[in-house]
Formats: sequence, C-alpha cells, structure tokens
Amino acid sequence: MKVFGLIGQSLSHSFSEKYFAQKFKSEDILGCEYKNFEIPRINDFPILLKKNPNIKGLNVTIPYKELILPFLDEISPEAKMIGAVNTIQLAEGKTIGYNTDFLGFEQSLQTFLKGNIKRALILGTGGAAKAIAFGLKRLGISYQFVSRRKLEGSITYDQVISELILPNLLIINCTPLGSFPKIDDIPPIPKTFLNSSHFIYDLVYNPEETALMKLGKSKGCNVKNGSEMLQIQADASWEIWNS
Repeated sequence: MKVFGLIGQSLSHSFSEKYFAQKFKSEDILGCEYKNFEIPRINDFPILLKKNPNIKGLNVTIPYKELILPFLDEISPEAKMIGAVNTIQLAEGKTIGYNTDFLGFEQSLQTFLKGNIKRALILGTGGAAKAIAFGLKRLGISYQFVSRRKLEGSITYDQVISELILPNLLIINCTPLGSFPKIDDIPPIPKTFLNSSHFIYDLVYNPEETALMKLGKSKGCNVKNGSEMLQIQADASWEIWNS
C-alpha cells in the first residue's frame, strides 16, 4: 500500500484527506491511501518517516511550511526561492521539497480578477504568504506584506490607511484568521475604504464564506475563497508524487 499524507498541527478539519479519498475512489486509483499525520514538533518529522516506510509523498501545512526545509535532502528551485515547501516527494531514499501553492494561486487568481490589477496587499508573512508573493511577482503584480508586528519588508495593520487600501485593489488573506472554529475572526484592515473595485481573495476555505468575505460583499467587493487554489495545488502534488 502506497501512503500519502499531510503533516501539520490540528488537522481534523483539513481539506486534503477527504479530497484524496474522493480522488482515489472516483478515478479508481488502487493501492493508495491518504492520511493526516499530526506532529507536535517539526523535529518529529524523521521519526514519522521511520515509523511509516510506505510513505511516498506528503503535503505540508501550518506551521511547518518553512520549518521543514532543513529536514529535506533536496529542494526545488521554486521552493528555494519562495522559502517554503508544501509538497514532499520521497524517491530513491531522498526527500525532495516542492511548492505547488503558487501554481494553485496563479491559476485560480486568473479566473477571479477582472481588469488591470497592478498592486496587492498580502495579509500575513508565513509560508503561504511567501508562495502568494512569488505568484504575484510572476504575474507582474506588485505587493506589500502586512503583519501584526513590524518585520523586515512588511508594514503593520495600523499602518494600512486609505492611501494603501484605495490603490491596492487586490487584498489576499494568507493568515488563518476566520478559519474554523474561530469563524468570526477577521484581519484588522480598515473597512471604510473598501469598495466595488476591490478583489478580496481569502485563502481560508472552511467556512466557505469567511467573515472577511462577508465584509467585502457588504462593501460591494469581489470575493473568493481558497477552495479552487487547494484543488489545483493538490492535483499538482499528485503529479509530482507520480513523476
């Protein structure tokens, strides 16, 4: 039996296990199973591999997309530039890290945007945010990171004033704020200046309509959740594992 899975923390509400179970069933893929592997510390990763020798591929989620890098034998050029890995292939005794998040984001963004959007705000600075920044750069869209505390290359939420909200017509939430079970949480961006020219892309997919998306809709914004991105990146992971 070939084993694939997801490593991270608090995985009971994750998308991947259900998605791959359905994929295996609908496409009549035999001899494969997909499991959630909750590990309390990234240092437990080698132990996980030793206990599960049939693992052929893994997805990586919060909070390990960046922390996993030192534990891998090889890292793809794209993942190295991003500084985060969400897909691991185990082949010929090696662990090889890839990033398919940026592919899922790029493809799903192009079906969402209308008009000539040139500037974006990225809410968050973690592994997902880095993949989104990489995708935006490839699409020719400039961006500004926003975080809770001042970090190199980012501004804080209290620095997001009208002069930033109005021209940055694409706002991407890369934080877990608003995800189940804390569905009422919302990134603290100014609400007054949002309008129908804005596109709000929330990487959260559970719930289907987040508090941020509801706020955006009330202001006339175009809104989208992370479901399509997740499906595209998951299929890209599957291709890597079987390459």
